[in-house]
Amino acid sequence: MEKVVVLTRFEVQTNHGEEFRTLLGEYVKQAVGNKDNIMAEAYDEEGSPAVIWLIERWTSKQVLEKVRRSITGRLSEEELVHAVKTINVRDLEPLSREEWRREPVKGDTPVTIMLFVDGREGTEGRFKDLYHTAMPLFRSEPGVINYQLSQLEEDSTQFVTYEKFRNEEAFQYHLNFPPIQPVIDYLNNSIKQLPFQAGLHRLIRFAP
Repeated sequence: MEKVVVLTRFEVQTNHGEEFRTLLGEYVKQAVGNKDNIMAEAYDEEGSPAVIWLIERWTSKQVLEKVRRSITGRLSEEELVHAVKTINVRDLEPLSREEWRREPVKGDTPVTIMLFVDGREGTEGRFKDLYHTAMPLFRSEPGVINYQLSQLEEDSTQFVTYEKFRNEEAFQYHLNFPPIQPVIDYLNNSIKQLPFQAGLHRLIRFAP
């Protein structure tokens, strides 16, 4: 059975922020302790204090739906600025559960980047080919903890990368790593809306 990957975006009322983070932290702790969970992490979005992301990978949709009931029943629309946005994706070049559970080491100051890419129709195959070539090199960088490319299930021209680095220096090294140049060229020439940096989100993890 193919694993389930879900990105959930919450935009929370300011006066409910801490309460919501506590609730989400409890959910993530419960999730990572479940044998059917691959990974679960919760993040604030840098520069957008009301925005919170929940990133999950599970062995099946049935397990996810069952566990989700423990949080959705405790959410109130009054706590949210907008309706919850759920993004279902499929991992390309997938990682194992053990690789997803890899954590920063003492002294690390992790940087997590999520980049949404909306490619022009007909170019998605080239984008995947570029990453197929580059992914082993990206993952072998000494400052990389995790690196994943995923494709949105509802639109094959849309992608999202999840990139976790040990520190800011490692992220800057990645941006200047020669194998990334073909990817940058694609992002500068083959997406629907420029600049591609508009789709970049810096995340600050708060759970687990």
